[in-house]
Amino acid sequence: MPITTIESLRDHLQWAMEVEHCTIPPYLCALYSLRPGHNAEAREVILSVFLEEMLHLTLAGNVLNAVGGKPQIDKPGFLRQYPLYLPHSSDAYMVPLSRFSPEALDIFMLIEKPEDGDALPEEDHYDTLGQFYQAIEEGLKTLCTTLGEAAVFTGDPARQIQPTTLDYDGGGRIVAVTDLASALKAIDEIEEQGEGLKHAEVWDGDRNIFHHEREEVAHYFRYQEIKLGRSYKRGDTPQSGPSGEKFTVDWDAVYPMRSNPRSGDYPEDSPIYAKMMEYNRAYSGLLRQLHTAFNGAPQQLAVAVGGMYQIRNMAIELMQMPSGDGVTTAGPAFEYVPADEPQAAKEKRQRIVIEKNGPYQVEGGVRLVRKSIVYSEHGEPLTWRVDEVIPTDETYRLCRCGQSKHKPFCDSSHLGNGFNGTETADSGPRANRAQAFPGTRIVMEDDTTLCADAGFCGNRIEKVWNLIERTDDSIVRFQLMSMCERCPSGRLTYKIDGQTIEPDLPREIAVTPDGPYWVTGGIPVERSDGKPLETRNRMTLCRCGHSNNKPLCDSTHAEIGWRENAPAQTPQ
Repeated sequence: MPITTIESLRDHLQWAMEVEHCTIPPYLCALYSLRPGHNAEAREVILSVFLEEMLHLTLAGNVLNAVGGKPQIDKPGFLRQYPLYLPHSSDAYMVPLSRFSPEALDIFMLIEKPEDGDALPEEDHYDTLGQFYQAIEEGLKTLCTTLGEAAVFTGDPARQIQPTTLDYDGGGRIVAVTDLASALKAIDEIEEQGEGLKHAEVWDGDRNIFHHEREEVAHYFRYQEIKLGRSYKRGDTPQSGPSGEKFTVDWDAVYPMRSNPRSGDYPEDSPIYAKMMEYNRAYSGLLRQLHTAFNGAPQQLAVAVGGMYQIRNMAIELMQMPSGDGVTTAGPAFEYVPADEPQAAKEKRQRIVIEKNGPYQVEGGVRLVRKSIVYSEHGEPLTWRVDEVIPTDETYRLCRCGQSKHKPFCDSSHLGNGFNGTETADSGPRANRAQAFPGTRIVMEDDTTLCADAGFCGNRIEKVWNLIERTDDSIVRFQLMSMCERCPSGRLTYKIDGQTIEPDLPREIAVTPDGPYWVTGGIPVERSDGKPLETRNRMTLCRCGHSNNKPLCDSTHAEIGWRENAPAQTPQ
């Protein structure tokens, strides 16, 4: 679909900023993993490409500002979890965070690959970045023809990053955008540095920033030089390949960084976790500075770019810390950390919104973990334990149809499998449904519609409904209270002196083995029709797709033997 509205143009320019940024963490990981004193040519190439990707981010931001948009950088979705597909691409390949290697260069060359000569502009699901930027160019031209330049370029010129704003020492040049000509010039700069002049030459029109006597080749061909260990020289073409000076690439002179590092892979009290979070906070702070720079304070760009160099040592320190597997080291995870805010303010933003016949959208940075049940030697459920903290963005989507290939996260499988997610659960107060079981100095309440079949209601000897009859014994009473408190769905609760006593549970979502999502801490849940479910301290949400009491779990997953990693079953 061509870009025919100002709103669509702004959206695509925001996407362009996101795409350009998505290349930066992988390039930095490859760069930082090079051991000092080795691979000088490779180091120069990757550093030069990184600097130019920062330029591309700036140019896309200038065009977005020029057409009246507002660049959004300080948000979790801008810093995505790796490995990932380039945003809005055809999903032909995934981009990981990894050390310098032939495989990493193969991915880098796919990112920078020139478009085929007959490739059409593509505003979404593009195969090459050139197609994507051509679609933006056509959109700019079309809108200027139909609306007039004055109606398209409505942005405040004071928001532009000027060539004098930053002492930029990379290839290319910053272009302040005020009209169609300057906008096309900015986009041409991005395309030529990535693919080459006129999409047909290896050269990008700039001089090599480390060797000014040399002409510079485009990103794709720079990476090809490293892969082949040979430089391009004048007269070479994309078809001929490089025929210039040879150089040696030492693939072993690299820190063995573990691919796609995540802070959740390490205990929170470990030195690696502390260093990773230090890097995450620093990098997220740089994103906030970039956000400020592109939204009315251009001078902050120099601060942000300078900060990129300053956090280099943090990354290298991580790459010298053994990961624990005896082979690899840790590395930077590039995980978003929001600015510090009062806990009450954070919790106010947290909620779960149910999409119609779609996933659960979780907002506000709710912590996501995997929890499992600890059993006795007799197979009795005793308590819960945390097995993993799952890295997430500030907003993320959890699978509700049970068929995602990337569980627990949604991969849009629901769009093709006919999932019926109609919510039929009673949204009224639990107290109106629960049956009371009086005992001595305690009243147990049971809402059978909420059962998730976790099994804490009994052991090999007896069940809570029998215990209530012997609660004159304080030991029995304590056992009943413990069983009720471990019930994840809140089916079982108890009152003492007329007051319901709830366990102190964290605000988080737990993925349970082959079972529901366990939501604790009173996180609000909003139905797809905009109406709220009753907010409770604990509840279980269906994730197998088969519950007859959606969105709540009704233990159907246990009845049908649903397994998280089993072949997909047709949802109800």
